[in-house]
Amino acid sequence: MKKLPDIAGVLLGLAFVTFGLNFFLKFMSTGGAPPEGSAAAMFFGAIVPTGFLTFVKVLEIVGGILVAIPKTRNIGLLVLGPIVINILAINLYVIGHGAIFKPPVIGISVLAAYLLYAGREKFLGLLNS
Repeated sequence: MKKLPDIAGVLLGLAFVTFGLNFFLKFMSTGGAPPEGSAAAMFFGAIVPTGFLTFVKVLEIVGGILVAIPKTRNIGLLVLGPIVINILAINLYVIGHGAIFKPPVIGISVLAAYLLYAGREKFLGLLNS
């Protein structure tokens, strides 16, 4: 069972590094822009020109690398945790129409939740101060 967190960490790290690098290098299709005037278009119209999305993508790359390495996995989860929550929130509230049930969203959420559960003893130490 010790190998399962390592496999999950590599998969989650690979996903975040891939999607983070794709923002800069554009080697995969993103599925096109959201419909003009939609909540998603307005949301991305606000975060892309301000540079906020660039900042998040850099954190995705750094967090993905950290979570793939067993010794730094929990630090990577601390970086990626808010990003995973935001991915869920954006897909649920901004994009809507069942977007939260897309396989990448489910995969990333399940892998992050599993790694958080697998390292729960170390995270519980943060609460006991």
